[in-house]
Amino acid sequence: MVPVMVATNAGHCQPQESKPGGRPPFEVSARREYHSGMGTIVIHNGELLPGYARMDRSAVLIEDGFIADVFSERRFEQKRFQAGTEVYDAAGAFIAPGLIDTHIHGFAGYGTEDLSVDAVMAMSDHLGRFGVTAFCPTIYPMEEGDMIAAIGACVDAIGRETGARIMGVHLEGPFISPERLGVQRPEFVRPVDLELMERLCQAGRGHISNMTVAPELKHMRDLALHCLKLGIVLQAGHTDATYENMLEGMQAGILHSTHFFNAMSRLHHRDPGAVGAIMIHPELSCEIIADGHHVHPGLIKLLMRDKPSSKVVLVTDSLKPTEQENCPLFANREEVVLRDGLFHRLSDDVIAGSALTMIRGVSNLVSWGVPVENAVEMGSTNPARILGLGKRGLLVPGYEADLVVFDAEFGVVASMVEGRFVKNGL
Repeated sequence: MVPVMVATNAGHCQPQESKPGGRPPFEVSARREYHSGMGTIVIHNGELLPGYARMDRSAVLIEDGFIADVFSERRFEQKRFQAGTEVYDAAGAFIAPGLIDTHIHGFAGYGTEDLSVDAVMAMSDHLGRFGVTAFCPTIYPMEEGDMIAAIGACVDAIGRETGARIMGVHLEGPFISPERLGVQRPEFVRPVDLELMERLCQAGRGHISNMTVAPELKHMRDLALHCLKLGIVLQAGHTDATYENMLEGMQAGILHSTHFFNAMSRLHHRDPGAVGAIMIHPELSCEIIADGHHVHPGLIKLLMRDKPSSKVVLVTDSLKPTEQENCPLFANREEVVLRDGLFHRLSDDVIAGSALTMIRGVSNLVSWGVPVENAVEMGSTNPARILGLGKRGLLVPGYEADLVVFDAEFGVVASMVEGRFVKNGL
């Protein structure tokens, strides 16, 4: 075996022994049991961002993996807790619902294109330390056999995560527009094919959560109605749709959109296109990549003026080499370089994707004038609601105890998944 370079928490590379095949080593653990024999935890003296407000000097009570209560610091001082309760002082840091990334291809040197359970498990492990408590591993268009293998690897990792929980698989294609590829590989883009979709769904075993599609494609209505029956959230993206195409998509239930402003038809005075439709119709929700490169901060301000904050979902769209800076970098099996916060394809310098983390996205939004409580809403509450991810995304009694504690500089102090710390610096 030969030494390879893998990312550390700081984003630098350290030599480790590789497994055969050249991947950094990651051991798949036994299935992790949550909500079993768990005790009581209190985190107090924090600035609480429960997903709907901002509460000064407050506390959260966690029992057996769920939020049991939320109360003021004054009430905390008056309460008496049972013996064995773990009490942590947040020292004024923010306490928020755990971040949920519904569009992420890879992290820390691991990606869905590895077609490996180990790689998806490693993504989970590293993401948990960055305040992400749930995610949808996202798959590029690939050769059919590889797509099925990638879906299978993600599904096989469900229930075995050591960090962020897998909420479902996001298919970014293959039914997208060849006119708006971005860096998707054209040989793997397909016209709508219901038989192929059925094979992808069989591989997903009920765990395909969301899918990026181009509403203008022939037979898209048939696909959309089929996906609605399966509970798959469709997102307009990599689309050259006219405004009328977008309205037809809405009629078929395509009510979410992928990385708004990027890889979609532009706003024009004679045809508002996909961008215009999303801006005009409050029913349409949208992802944003808040790295300051994919979308200018001024456009984020315009979006926030015209779109309810409840309809905006923060995503990273991050690639496999994110937080793996000083190594030879590959994403979607092509060599990329990191420059000015973006990955560029080495062959033609086209932007290949984001190096964003969710907590950095929250920080960026706040620096652009978005209130921190709304930034957290976009990074946790909204994705949970729009994708129907159950009782996540809020700090209210009865919800999963998925939370993140971060300081005024947006450094992650602690993160918890279903009542268990995956990072604890309290």
